[in-house]
Amino acid sequence: MHDHSHSHFGDLATSTTKRLALSLGLTLAFVFIEVAAGIFGNSLALLTDAAHNFTDVIALGLSWYALRIALKPANANKTFGYHRVGILVALVNSTTLVLIALGIFYEAYHRLISPPEVNAPILIGVGIIAFLINAGTAWLVKRGSEHDLNLRSTFLHLVGDVLSTLGAVVAGVVIYFTGANWLDPLVSVLIGALILWNAWGILRQTIRILLESSPEDMNVDNLLTDIRKVDGVLDVHDLHVWSINESLRLLSAHIVTQDVSIRTGAKTQSEINELLAHRYNIQHATLQLECEGCDSNTLFCDISEMEHVHE
Repeated sequence: MHDHSHSHFGDLATSTTKRLALSLGLTLAFVFIEVAAGIFGNSLALLTDAAHNFTDVIALGLSWYALRIALKPANANKTFGYHRVGILVALVNSTTLVLIALGIFYEAYHRLISPPEVNAPILIGVGIIAFLINAGTAWLVKRGSEHDLNLRSTFLHLVGDVLSTLGAVVAGVVIYFTGANWLDPLVSVLIGALILWNAWGILRQTIRILLESSPEDMNVDNLLTDIRKVDGVLDVHDLHVWSINESLRLLSAHIVTQDVSIRTGAKTQSEINELLAHRYNIQHATLQLECEGCDSNTLFCDISEMEHVHE
């Protein structure tokens, strides 16, 4: 079963890396086109979108690398393997998005004060091409992004581009008929706000995982109640629940039981593992069985206090 699961993961990762590579090539080629069009048409919206597209190239490249390296097996130095690489990539992607958004706000402020003339036909034409390319690359990356923070950070990069290029086209049409050149930097501000919003969502999730917080969608009180209902369990203490990445969850806990045989204890342990896997999607649990009277009466272990004890 393990070999089959590993093979399935490897096939899926290979398919995903191919789609990422194709998306990267298309996006990189269009960045050069969009920069040239933005300079020639004097459009901040196009230059803004080109900058965002370039961060997409970086995001796609990092996501591709993270998927490749995650296939490497665990070893003595990396006992959990390389699954956290994807979280680090998501952190880098979201941080670059914040920096890009701040740069957009700065440049848009100056252009709102003194709006330059914009070549509306170029803005419209290039914007339509950008919309089609961004929509296509976003579609290529979407599969698997629901359960992978690394892929979702890249997908949100691309979705942000889809919406921003649509905004640039609308601005170009309005500028063409009204001559309201101030709409170009205004659209850039809206693009920057969208980028910042997406970045914050990913940044918040990556920080939670890196701080080894409990999964956001998990109710720890309900988890404890369910474990205590398992036949043979008297209490639970020294509980830890955390994630290696968005889909790989781990748990460790001390389980208080009566003074029972190893066979009976193993049965209790198996029932807890089955509960955790099916109800809470925790596939890796480390459970230490202890007889009644051995527990510390501390639900959550304070590691800092343990460090002081050993000093």
